[in-house]
This record gives sequence, C-alpha cells and structure tokens, in this order.
Amino acid sequence: MAPVESIRIVSRSSPMALAQVERVRAELSARNPGLRTEVVPVTTSGDRWTGDLGRLGGKGAFTKEVDAALLAGQADLAVHCMKDVPADRPLPAGTVFAAYLKRDDIRDALLHPGGLTLDALPAGTRVGTSSVRRVAQLAASHPHLHCVPFRGNANRRLEKLDAGQADALLLALSGLERIGRTDRISEVLSTERMCPPIGAGVLGLQCREDDAPVIEVVSALNDPATWRETEAERMFLHVLQGHCNSPIAGYARAERDGRLHLRARVFTPDGKTVLDAHEWAGPLDPATLGTSVAVTLLRQGARELIDSIPH
Repeated sequence: MAPVESIRIVSRSSPMALAQVERVRAELSARNPGLRTEVVPVTTSGDRWTGDLGRLGGKGAFTKEVDAALLAGQADLAVHCMKDVPADRPLPAGTVFAAYLKRDDIRDALLHPGGLTLDALPAGTRVGTSSVRRVAQLAASHPHLHCVPFRGNANRRLEKLDAGQADALLLALSGLERIGRTDRISEVLSTERMCPPIGAGVLGLQCREDDAPVIEVVSALNDPATWRETEAERMFLHVLQGHCNSPIAGYARAERDGRLHLRARVFTPDGKTVLDAHEWAGPLDPATLGTSVAVTLLRQGARELIDSIPH
C-alpha cells in the first residue's frame, strides 16, 4: 500500500468547524511529518437555513453536503461533530468512521452579560437556545424562564446576545473552548443540571470505506475510551429511533478499570415528564449497553412519548 502524501479534509465552513479541522490537521501532522493537508470548506443547508431544523429533516441538514463531497471524491476525510450526525438512520453507504478524537468537555455553559448564574436569573429572563433538549430541561427545572429560538453558529449567537435578542444564552462548553470565547461564560452547568446531547464533545473522522490508505493514517488518531462511549451512545439513539424534535439527552463514560456506564433521559417538550435510565456494564460490546438502556426507556414508555411529539 503506497504511503499517503496528502489528505483533503471537508468540513462545514463555520469558524467553529474550521477550528475543529485545525485540531485534526495538527494531530495528523504530529503523527505524520511531511503529510500535506488541505481544507475543503462547504456551507451546508443547515448553516443556510434560519428556521425550524425539523423542516429540513433535522440534524442531517448539517452533514448532507459534507457526506456528498466525501463520496464524490472531492475530499478524503470529513470531520463531524458527532452530536450533529443522525443515529436513527445508517451512515451513507460507502462511508465509515475511522476514528473518534479524545472527547472534549460535554457540559453546557450559561452566558449572561451581567455574570448571573442560572439560579439567579429573574423570572421572564429570555434564554436563547433552539435545542429541544435544553428547552425541555429548563422547563422542568426553571419554568419561570422563557426560551427564545436562537440559530446560527456560536459566533453568530454571541452577536445576537450582544444585540439584545436574548438576555442569556446556553452553548456547549467545548464549542466555546474551540473558538476561544470561554471568557463569556457565567456558569458551567453540571451534567446533572443539564444532561448533554448524544455525541457531545466528540469529533468523528469519516472516510470512504474503500480508502484503506487514508483509513490506516486516520485510525491512528482514535481514542479508545471515546470510541466505546460514542458507540454506546449512538446505538442507544439508534434503538430509540428519536427524531430531531425529541428531547433526548445522555452520555456514556468509560472508566479506567474497563467498566462503561450510560445515563440517558427522554423528556416531553414541556419538561413535565422525564424518563430516566442509568446502567453499568463490564468491558462488553458498547452497543449492548446502548441497546439495554434504550430498551429500559422503551419499557417506561419512551416510544409513545417520542411518537407523540410532532416532527
């Protein structure tokens, strides 16, 4: 097999996505001195659309054009935020995830211009977020707050906050770290207070499955613990068959002794019903744990809850 001399990397063109690509380029270069990398930016339909994501087919709106560029041979590697990759449908035929980079922080952060914490926000405070997961959890824990739809990349959302379109903002801590804006954070929320989305903090590296030379280079970047966590989470979401309007949250964690655990929750949009499951497993197939947690929630009525939400 001839050595790989260059790799073309396709990614969304937002500042955060391009920052993520720079991390991948740095890790590739560190392991492969002399390897050339080129960035192929694309603007996805999800980036262009300002309305309800459900009308575009959900989170797949952020990955469709990236997948197409990879399959068309315009690039050799795609970088995805795994929280944006749908798990209720198969990966595009002919592609495979060759690696998941070491996971970033999975927590959410509150941004308030006056530095207030979540519990200190007065009644009627407008909190900017378009995440059904965050809206449901805030409705359950802080019903006196008012969520307002906020779309756009993180930089754009910060601009909207500064323009007064909301009084506070919820964003992923890892995203703020990637764009160097942790200075705006008022409070980092624990996973108990704001359960993260499936795939939070994980960058997935996708290749064409017949491109063995690139897969060999890219797979060396894989973090085994992150791989196990992500495989468990994605199987959980696949079995649950949640859609883009389903408030579903959860995360797996691999312990140093080989055990893996997965905590997951399903909410009604108003936060009044919360289904909760948390299971531990030994060093078995992570997909088995993901399946087991999904079945536990299905026994609690998750299927009926999810199907009752318009999408």
